[in-house]
Amino acid sequence: ANTCAEALGGLAATPVTSRPSSNRAFSSGDKAPGLDPAQFTAMLRAQGTSFFAGVPDSLLKDPCAYITDNIPEKNHIIAANEGTALALAAGHHLATNNIACVYLQNSGLGNLVNPLLSLCSKRVYSIPALLLIGWRGEPGVKDEPQHNLQGELTPPLLEKMNVPYEILPETEEEASKVLEKAYDYMRREKAPFAILVKKNTFQKYKLMKKFASFDSEGMLSREDILDHIIKVFPESPLVTTTGFTSREIFELRKKRGLPHEQDFLTVGSMGHCSSLAQGIALSKPNCSSVLCVDGDGAAIMHMGSMVTGGQSGLKNLKHILINNSVHDSVGGQPTNGGNINFAQVALACGYSQATSVSKADEIPAALQKLKDSEGPYFLEIRSLPGARSDLGRPTSSPGQNKDAFMAMLAKL
Repeated sequence: ANTCAEALGGLAATPVTSRPSSNRAFSSGDKAPGLDPAQFTAMLRAQGTSFFAGVPDSLLKDPCAYITDNIPEKNHIIAANEGTALALAAGHHLATNNIACVYLQNSGLGNLVNPLLSLCSKRVYSIPALLLIGWRGEPGVKDEPQHNLQGELTPPLLEKMNVPYEILPETEEEASKVLEKAYDYMRREKAPFAILVKKNTFQKYKLMKKFASFDSEGMLSREDILDHIIKVFPESPLVTTTGFTSREIFELRKKRGLPHEQDFLTVGSMGHCSSLAQGIALSKPNCSSVLCVDGDGAAIMHMGSMVTGGQSGLKNLKHILINNSVHDSVGGQPTNGGNINFAQVALACGYSQATSVSKADEIPAALQKLKDSEGPYFLEIRSLPGARSDLGRPTSSPGQNKDAFMAMLAKL
């Protein structure tokens, strides 16, 4: 067997027998429940994995935070989507013959399928990669509706794709055995292997590294921006992106005593709300404004939809992007949204108008101009990161939301 140093190919790593500890304090003699993210990362590195790519997930936010803090940036890529992450891992393997780790939520398996089956499969290029998958919607564990079916189908979906998997144990000794099995398989078969991660498998780890996010004086929170939007567009259909945005718009309507029928809450399908809005705008030409309220991480995940939106010529399509430059609802990891000129991208894609604002006093006029102008119109509003700690979730089911929204659209 290779030594740790040989397996790492010269990359300095902490030996398995002397691991760093996560930044969580416990009383003397206590052992924290679950896996230490630092020790888990050290076990991967000892197997020769020095490259990490993926899309942040709430169940994996602790190891993802540790990786972000402790792995060099050139060896850790927060990818636009899960398929991109796997392609990055495949490229790393082709160049180094080392096995990379790809992390994702199981809802991202859909984005992963194409490169998994047509690139990494044993029947095509036979490229190994360790897939670390957060298992939302695990059967028997209470979760949100958009995760339940995905959680039920995750193991059989992997089986149908001929991807072997194991559930990650919460103890270091048992986790080490599972990883040994996974790496033995990947080296022997030259194919991907999946590790499913249940809720609370890992100890807590707080992200320490500071990233360039928006914190300028005069900027608003996303929730305050949403409040402005519903004031300017009191009767327009609204399609909101996944994560905190849909939760905040639901609570704002509730706070104001307003019905929820105007809002389609895209609780899943990350990156697709602009296409949803485009489909509605196309089918409701007499509706003066159909709004999409997008997020930077979601827009980046499927940025190609901006081409179809821009080229649509739809005068009633109004695309708002609230950009806080982080994956807010899954741990605050950076999206690089602050480094992208989204307005210029939108214009290049064919939007008739595109602009960007940041300050609170700019927002009302920008929204009014959006309302009064013909589309396809793109408006970026830069915002502060974060959300209220007491933010609730929609109390209506997705089915109820859909029925009310469709009934409202039928009247237009």
